Amino acid sequence: MNAPTRLGLYGAGLGVAFVAAFGLSGALVPPSAVTAWAGRAHSQPHGGGDDMGMGATAHGGDELKGQSLSAHGYVLSPIAAPRTPGEQGRLSFRVETTAGAPVTTFATAHDKQLHLVVVRSDGTGYRHVHPTLDTATGTWSIPWAWSAAGTYRAYADFATTGSSAQSATLTRAVEVAGSYVPVASTPSRTDTVDGFDVAVAGDLVAGASSPLTVSVTRDGKPVTTLQPYLGAFGHLVALREGDLTYLHVHAEGTAPRAGDVAGPDIAFAAEAPTAGRYLLYLDFQVDGQVHTARFVLDATPGAHAGTPGSNSSTDTHSGH
Repeated sequence: MNAPTRLGLYGAGLGVAFVAAFGLSGALVPPSAVTAWAGRAHSQPHGGGDDMGMGATAHGGDELKGQSLSAHGYVLSPIAAPRTPGEQGRLSFRVETTAGAPVTTFATAHDKQLHLVVVRSDGTGYRHVHPTLDTATGTWSIPWAWSAAGTYRAYADFATTGSSAQSATLTRAVEVAGSYVPVASTPSRTDTVDGFDVAVAGDLVAGASSPLTVSVTRDGKPVTTLQPYLGAFGHLVALREGDLTYLHVHAEGTAPRAGDVAGPDIAFAAEAPTAGRYLLYLDFQVDGQVHTARFVLDATPGAHAGTPGSNSSTDTHSGH
């Protein structure tokens, strides 16, 4: 895979509000958490999906995800991790209340209690992993080593339980010492990973829900053995290049059951809040192995290109 394509990073800023239209599968979510999430249902126009806080629409004043180390009364602690490339160690952190108390109970969504996404500021080095929780201390940790120097963003995506249940995506920066040469992004609709050829069709339009279809082939033949992974046939993470805003989207359709397979196409609904470049990462599973494809797409100005936060000062809304 070429360097520019790898750059489709989730860290490059995902102010994009991709709307998840995929229902949670096997999520053990308490009623209180469902109630908390329901208040944000207006930001998900495609019925049947709840994103557990892994993204929300960013236009119309809705909250952008993954821009702060604190939200909804929770704070992401400083992150402990190796400080130089190649150094073996562990990455660890805690989710705490604003009073400093560790949070030790979490809701299960998309088959996990917490999703950790890490990516370098230029969009390279993307990883979506699931650390282990020490319930005695509230510490999440996972074996870790960095492949390259630079500034990385770590995103903790989770939901809490109880009467005050909330979902949140919190983020912190981690500095890895060494010489850093950023990789420039280049628009790319295709990627080859582990022998699979993956392509994305569809265009992003700022301020509008845009259908995207990802197709997976191998040796020129469609792959029809995509397996459920974290409750879906595909997981899409997108970042808006520049501000590292985070968005996590899921495939459209009904929740798959154990043993189900699909392919070669996976459909998503994506809503970019502004024109500009977006870095996309797709996780899919075949034969028990998870693969990650990377794309870079440019969103064009939409009907509300003149609204605050867009790249144009001219309102093209006339005629509606």
